Amino acid sequence: MVYWTSFLPLLGSAFSVAAAATSNEPTAQVVPGAYIVELADNHNSDSFYSTLGSDDVAVKHRLKLDYKLFKGTSFQLKNVADVDAAAAKIANMDMVKRIWPVRIFHVPKDEVIWKGTDGRTEFAQAALKKRQSNGTTTDTFSTHVMTQVDRLREEGVTGKGIKIAIIDTGIDYLHPALGGGFGEGHLVSYGTDLVGDNYNGFNTPAPDDDPIDECEGHGSHVAGIIAAQENPFGFTGASPDVTLGAYRVFGCGGSAGNDVLIAAYNQAYEDGSDIITASIGGASGWTEDPWAVAVQRIVESGVPCTVSAGNSGDQGLFYASTAANGKGVTAIASVDNTLEPEVLTNATYSTGNASAESFGWTPGSPANWPNISLPLWNVNNDATDAANGCDAYPADTPDLSEYIVLIRRGSCTFVQKATNAAAAGAKYILFYNNVAGLISVSASVPGIEGVGMVTAEQGQEWIADLKSGTTVTVNIVDPKIAPIYIVSSPNVRTGGFLSTYTSWGPTYEVDVKPQLAAPGGLILSTYPRALGSYAVLSGTSMACPLAAAITALVAEVRGTFDPVELENVLSATSNPNLFNDGASTYPYLAPVAQQGSGLLQAYDAAYAKTILSVSSISFNDTANLIQTTNFTIQNTGDDEVTFDLANVVAATGYTLDPGSIYPSVFPNELATTGATLEFSEDKVTVPAGGSAVVSVTVSPPALDAERLPVYSGYITLNSTSDSLSLPYLGVVGSLKNATVLSADDTYLTTSADPNSAPISGNRTFTLPSTNGTAPNGTAYPEVLVGLALGSPYVKLEVIPQGGYNTSSLGNIFGFPQVYLPRGGSLPQFNGQLEDGSLVPAGTYKFKVSALHIFGDAAKESDYDTAETVSFGIKYT
Repeated sequence: MVYWTSFLPLLGSAFSVAAAATSNEPTAQVVPGAYIVELADNHNSDSFYSTLGSDDVAVKHRLKLDYKLFKGTSFQLKNVADVDAAAAKIANMDMVKRIWPVRIFHVPKDEVIWKGTDGRTEFAQAALKKRQSNGTTTDTFSTHVMTQVDRLREEGVTGKGIKIAIIDTGIDYLHPALGGGFGEGHLVSYGTDLVGDNYNGFNTPAPDDDPIDECEGHGSHVAGIIAAQENPFGFTGASPDVTLGAYRVFGCGGSAGNDVLIAAYNQAYEDGSDIITASIGGASGWTEDPWAVAVQRIVESGVPCTVSAGNSGDQGLFYASTAANGKGVTAIASVDNTLEPEVLTNATYSTGNASAESFGWTPGSPANWPNISLPLWNVNNDATDAANGCDAYPADTPDLSEYIVLIRRGSCTFVQKATNAAAAGAKYILFYNNVAGLISVSASVPGIEGVGMVTAEQGQEWIADLKSGTTVTVNIVDPKIAPIYIVSSPNVRTGGFLSTYTSWGPTYEVDVKPQLAAPGGLILSTYPRALGSYAVLSGTSMACPLAAAITALVAEVRGTFDPVELENVLSATSNPNLFNDGASTYPYLAPVAQQGSGLLQAYDAAYAKTILSVSSISFNDTANLIQTTNFTIQNTGDDEVTFDLANVVAATGYTLDPGSIYPSVFPNELATTGATLEFSEDKVTVPAGGSAVVSVTVSPPALDAERLPVYSGYITLNSTSDSLSLPYLGVVGSLKNATVLSADDTYLTTSADPNSAPISGNRTFTLPSTNGTAPNGTAYPEVLVGLALGSPYVKLEVIPQGGYNTSSLGNIFGFPQVYLPRGGSLPQFNGQLEDGSLVPAGTYKFKVSALHIFGDAAKESDYDTAETVSFGIKYT
């Protein structure tokens, strides 16, 4: 019997999965009537479509998926009177192994810190080149120093001859720092556009073979992190001599179907890519997602695949993203840069009769600065006055239209300060900061033409000049054409620590996620020429390509692309770090579920002589405790090595709030109590060229099991020559006993209400017959299914009311569904049951049943259930 896998929303039973409102992961969407099928080994898409034609099922082809590791196709049903019945018919064809709906993923919402402005790039680059030309070839780029890339580069390790495929928005290969062309001999030498400019995920892809990125930017930023060539900003990619493959899966609409992602990965694999990377994802938590399964197969075939862990750190534990949650797939967490790159606009000022001096500033909003030269005016001469500019100006204030007003940041809003200045005729304002660094100011107030910010030091210097009676004249060039330059200041707050946005694992099967961490916060890289040429972005999207580049460098030194060996050595040589909540750093290690093995150390991984057999250990939950497990230490060196083993505990994170069925949001409540580990021996000698097996027995910490605390730590292996660590985690309590369905948040609503509010009982819905056309404004019954945690199997049954038979009529069409993430969902009912038949007119309830994690689908006791109020159905 063929079963529906993953989400199964159908045209007649629309369905969406909404993550919590604060999540950076986009809500999951599906393309109505569009499906992916995987076919039996002796069939292909031609035989599939031939059979459909003989059965009078009309479809529109989306993508042909005839690959070595995935044989199938995707299609859109068309001109079908009963879409649901047609889909069910296809699902039960003998040649169909599995069928999934086409699910939509979006370009990640990484934070744009800064991007260049079209029209001033050449001028700015010329200025930058002059500023940064220092005659040295030493790699001093901060993220490379953080990860030891600089040390490999000193030895001439650059990734030469290695092919890295980037699954993304394409690459602006005409950018001078990205090779200036496409094809053999260029940096971007292979790849394809699978979708076309007009593709938005819902429409049919229109491949045009040209993977240039001119409208999104994400892929071009990723490409620069890996392999940017010399440029005016003075940096290069981590592996500048690799060959890039560009597989464009996003059009200018910013969305992609999972069929396109499956196709891109398989095409990149068959094109001979050595490493494949994708900074794309969506909330899941289950390894069985079809895209994750497709990537898993490629890893198992010998190609390392790095995927960003996701940008939903605010959602707490158990929020692993797909396809990063796939088995064998290397999920990458993000660490903040130790330096904050600030791109400043250049301007000059003069005091008295002195010659002009340069200063840097950041334009804000509004930014209508013409080429002007005006004197500064300040409210008072106290540079420590936090309330500077917060009060109405004195009556003897001059007409400020002929000045640039200098105001200290602090105490009240920028808008209030700008409003007071505008009342005195001001048109231009420069705020000076009250802390280190600069920000982009927004103060849209009638009368104000331009605002900006200078550093605290610059503001204080000017205040001192004005206090002494010296005139300070500021000369500003229109920011659209003014030269720019970059400065870097120490990131004292979060530098080197895990980015607060990085998503937390583990998976619902307690697989360790993420695996590794790399710098992803505050990253300078290339950007499409049409969008400004360079940008500073933050996201796990930026960490992932650096991890892919490091994988290439390590593979070059070690002479292997074996995904298992590479992940294991990268993990064992990483540096775990302390927990930082974005404001403070704490004296305990961040949980493994947040940072994986810790920050990558490329040089150590490249030359490690000791290889561990695993990259991490999961002890599962208490109910399924793997109390004792083994790992092997392999010594590839010429001398025996003796390791001292120890257990270094990381913070334990509580999954659930006290007394709640819902996960805590970041910053999670943490405990310093961890697990106790016993080793078969605390000191292990491994002979040259030999190996040793270590047995590990865990005693989980005594903590509140109802809150599902996730404990973790690192097994350290220290010798006179090596320092390695092996991350582990486990869960106190039983995931099977955890409530997955909220009865309070599962209720009847209607498609007519955009807010999906609960409705009272006895509401009657008038529905069209299956073969009819629904009139505009038809209101369908919907069920808000409130999953507090993910569920591997969800039923939505129709229960008759008011008669002798109150037994279930079966699931609505599109159910049961499997491997759902947590969050709210809105299945819609058009009267059709799982078998395609219509329920008779009458009165009904919905019953939602969600299987517990690790539950047995055949046992009713393993489900959480909720019933809605009664409602009526009649047909036109």
